[in-house]
Amino acid sequence: MLITVSGPAGSGKSTLAAALADRLRHDHVSGGDLFRSMAAERDMTPVELNHAAEEDDQIDRDLDRRLRTTASDRDDVVLESRLAGWMAGEYADVRLWLDAPFDVRVDRIADRENKPVAQAKTETTARAESERRRYAAYYDIDVTDLTIYDLVVNTARWGPEETVSFVLRALDSYDAVADEGRMPVVGVRYEFE
Repeated sequence: MLITVSGPAGSGKSTLAAALADRLRHDHVSGGDLFRSMAAERDMTPVELNHAAEEDDQIDRDLDRRLRTTASDRDDVVLESRLAGWMAGEYADVRLWLDAPFDVRVDRIADRENKPVAQAKTETTARAESERRRYAAYYDIDVTDLTIYDLVVNTARWGPEETVSFVLRALDSYDAVADEGRMPVVGVRYEFE
């Protein structure tokens, strides 16, 4: 089963994806880890790489090509990134979207990255706007369109373990043969060059 976990920064994507991969004995492929590695390779912060990606679209396209290839070539994977649901497209069995109120996400990011809340707020706002513009320009993706997702979860309402528990229950009850409602991913330009 190919499961995608998407959502904005600080929504709990990495926490849920890692737990699902562990419990399901699936591989975990994280777009965030890939992006941070790409930033480190260039001696940049992720925010700096985001700014660079505004001028060099090949940065995003390289990352997104890796995500799409993973989705098309592998099974038993939890694929996690802001665009995982979109990039996996027709290859995904179940697409999850996580979110939380902005201030909750900012607090999580500040705590995780050991930075002041004001700095995390400024960076998170800039990153989200930068990504929104780029994804619309590159692929015609509106990141606010959640219609492709099978399950949308506000992770501020439940703790990490409770979220993992009910997502696992949803996955356990999924029957591909009886599935009548897979939302198609249409209108996306998968152009990586």
